[in-house]
Amino acid sequence: MKLYNTLTRQKQEIKPLLDNTFRIYSCGPTVYSYAHIGNMRAYLFMDVLRRVLKYNGFGLKHVMNITDVGHLVSDGDEGEDKMAQAARESKKTPWEIAEHYTGLFLEDLKRLNIDIPEILAKATDHIPEMIGFVSELMEKGYGYETRDGIYFDISRFAGYGKLSGLDLEGQIAGARVEVNPEKRNPYDFALWKKAPKEHIMQWQSPWGMGYPGWHIECSAMSRKYLGDTFDIHTGGVDHIPVHHENEIAQSDAATGRQSVKLWAHNEFLLVENGKMSKSLGNTYTLADLEQRGIAPVTYRYFVMNAHYRSKLNFTWEGVKAAQTALSRFYEGAAAHAAGSAPADPALLAEAQREFEEAASDDLNIPKALGIAWNLVRSPVKSRAVYDLLLKLDEILGLHIGDGLKNLDLDGSGEAVVPPEVMELVKQRQEARKAKNWIIADEIRDQLAAMGYTLADTPGGVQVKKS
Repeated sequence: MKLYNTLTRQKQEIKPLLDNTFRIYSCGPTVYSYAHIGNMRAYLFMDVLRRVLKYNGFGLKHVMNITDVGHLVSDGDEGEDKMAQAARESKKTPWEIAEHYTGLFLEDLKRLNIDIPEILAKATDHIPEMIGFVSELMEKGYGYETRDGIYFDISRFAGYGKLSGLDLEGQIAGARVEVNPEKRNPYDFALWKKAPKEHIMQWQSPWGMGYPGWHIECSAMSRKYLGDTFDIHTGGVDHIPVHHENEIAQSDAATGRQSVKLWAHNEFLLVENGKMSKSLGNTYTLADLEQRGIAPVTYRYFVMNAHYRSKLNFTWEGVKAAQTALSRFYEGAAAHAAGSAPADPALLAEAQREFEEAASDDLNIPKALGIAWNLVRSPVKSRAVYDLLLKLDEILGLHIGDGLKNLDLDGSGEAVVPPEVMELVKQRQEARKAKNWIIADEIRDQLAAMGYTLADTPGGVQVKKS
C-alpha cells in the first residue's frame, strides 16, 4: 500500500512501525460551533484511510483529539480562546458548549458512516500531560518564559519549516515583531498562556494559573497513547503551515527523534470555486444539505468522486447530480441482488483486483468507484456481482446493502425525489389549476422520460420513481 507523505512530497510504501498495527493521530474538531461540510471532508478522508488499512488486514490504534481549550481565535497566539468566546456569547460554560457540540459532531460522523477512531482524547482531560511536556521542553532549552506565557524558541530547532517549505530566514528578516516584543522570534509559538484572573478556563502550573497553547495538546496526547514515534498523522492542508509545523517542532525537540513517520493531508473544499467562510454565508452543515433534500450519504459519495489531494468544488447543482447518480447506483446494485444469471468468476476477480489496487494506491477512490460502477452497469444481472459490491463497500462505506433507503430523509422508505423533479411537479400543479391541460400533460411526459410517475390522489399528487 502506498500513501503520499507531505513531509517528503512523494508517495511511499507504508508498513507499520510495530507489529501489524498502524498507529494514527488525526486532528479533530474545536467544539465551539457546528462542524461544516468542509471540516467533514477531512474526517471522510480519515475514514477511507482507516477502511483501506483494515481491508488490507492491518490493525489500528487511532487517536483523534477533541479540542475544548487552547485554540485561540488567531493561529498566531492572539485573541480570545474560541471556547471561552462561545461560552461568553451564549452565556453557558465552556464545558456545556463542548458537550453540546461534541455530541453534534459525533452524530454527524455517524450519519456520514464514518468509522470513529479507537481513542477520542479531550484536551481538558490531559492538562497534566501538557504541563509535563512544556516542562520537558523548558528543561531542554527549547522553551522560554515571558510575561504572558511560555514560548517555543524556533531558532533552537533546526528543522523548523520543513513540512510547509517555509523559508524561515527570509520570513524572520522581513517579519514584524510589534505584536509581542518579548518573543525572541516572530514565529515563536505559545506552549502555555498565563491567564488573567477573569479568564474562564485556567489551571495551576509551574508558571502560575493558565491554559495550554493549541499545538501542545496534539503532541502531548499523541505521545501518551501512541508513544514517542508513530506511523501516520492526518489533517487538512490548512494545518500544514502553523499547527502541524509547530507540532513537529515541539514533538521532535522533546523526543529527540522524528515523531511522525508520515504526514497525510486532504485538500480544501471550495464553494462555488471560492473559499468557504462565515462572512460569505456559505459554511453549510449536513443539516443545511438535508433541508435541501440532500442525504448525508450523498455528500459522502460526492466527496469520493474527487481524490483527497485535489481541491473539490461544492455546488448545489453538483451535489444534486451526485444524489441522482447514487440513486441509479443503488438501483443497479439492487437489480444484481435480484438477478439469477451466472457471472464470470474471472471477470469478477479482475474487477476486485483492480479496485483493491486503486484503493491501495494513495487512496485513489475515484478510480475504485469507477470500477464499482462498471460492475453495476454489467448487463448480466447476477447475485455474485452484488455480493462483490458488498465486499467492496467495506471501503466505500455507502451502505449498498440498504439501497435506496439511504436517500430517505423523511422516514417513508422512498428515495428522496430530486428538487428539479419536484419543481416540475409544482409547475404541473399550477398548470392544472389554470386548466392548461396541454402543458400539464407535457410536463407529465417530461417526468416520465426522467423516470418518474405521477398519481393524482385526493390527498395530493404522489411522485414515484418508475
